[in-house]
Amino acid sequence: MSEGRILVVEDDFDISNMLRIYFQSQGYEVSVAPRGSDALEMTRQQLPNIIVLDIMLPDLDGYDVCRHLRSNLRTKHIPIIFLTQKDERSDKIHGLELGADDYITKPFDVEELKLRVKNAMARAAYESLTNPTTGLPSSKLIEEQLRELMRRDNWGVLYIGIERLEPFSEVYGFVAADEVLRYTAMVLGETVDGLGTPNDFIGHVGGDDFLIITRANLVKPLTEDLQRRFAAGVGTHYDFKARQQGYIIVQDDEGNERKVGLMELAVGTITDQDGPFTDIREITEAAASARRERSRA
Repeated sequence: MSEGRILVVEDDFDISNMLRIYFQSQGYEVSVAPRGSDALEMTRQQLPNIIVLDIMLPDLDGYDVCRHLRSNLRTKHIPIIFLTQKDERSDKIHGLELGADDYITKPFDVEELKLRVKNAMARAAYESLTNPTTGLPSSKLIEEQLRELMRRDNWGVLYIGIERLEPFSEVYGFVAADEVLRYTAMVLGETVDGLGTPNDFIGHVGGDDFLIITRANLVKPLTEDLQRRFAAGVGTHYDFKARQQGYIIVQDDEGNERKVGLMELAVGTITDQDGPFTDIREITEAAASARRERSRA
C-alpha cells in the first residue's frame, strides 16, 4: 500500500534522483518536475499528497509556484515543503507567508526530510484537509466551500458516487478499489479542466462519494462528460473476461452467485434554484437525494 504521492520539484538531477530513489524505497509514489511550469502541469493532472519544492528553479521560482498553487481552489490545500540553499531568516519567512507548511535547507538530512514529509501529511489528514487515497480536499475544506455557496448565486453542485464499487472490491481487493478511487479523481479533474472554470471545486466526501461545485449552467455538460469519461476507462480495472461479459460474479455469505454489472457513476445535481437552503446539510442531503432518484430511474 502506498504511503502517498510526493511531487519533487528540483532541477538538480542528482538531488531529485536521490529523493526519488529514497522515498520510493520508503513506499511512496514519487514524481519529479525539473521546472516550475512542469510542476504546475503535473499537479493539474494528478494531485500529489505533498510537494517538496526547491526555491531556485530555471523558470518560475519556488515562490511563484507556491503562490500559484495557493491561489488555485483545487490545489491550495496541498502541503508544501520548501527545499533551498538559502538560510536567511527573511527567505524562510517569505515562504511561510506564501502558505508553505515547512522548509528545510541544503545540505539536508534525508531522514529529517522524511519526518517533515510524514508530519505534514499527517497534519493534513488529521485536520481533514485531504483524503489520503485521492489527495482531494476532504471534509473541512468541503464544508468551507459549501458555506461559501450560501452567500452566492448561480451555483451548481454535482454529488457523485461510484455504483457497484463494493462488489468490485470483494472480487479484486481493496488495493484495486483504491485505484478506482484515484481513477475517479483523475476523471473529475479532466472534466473540470475541459469544461469547467478555474474556480470550480472538487472534493472527496469519503468512501466512494465525490463532489463538484461549479456554475449552474455547467452542471449538465459536466455530468454528461463525467459519465462518458468514466465509462470509457473503467473497463481497464477489470480482467479481460469481465470486460467481455460486461459483469462479474459475486458470491454472498451462503455461497449463492449473482451477476453484477461494471461500475458506473451516479450523479445527483442541484442548483441555487432548487433552494432556498439555510444550512449546508440541506445542500448535501438534496444532492444525495437527487443521486438516489437517478440511480433508481
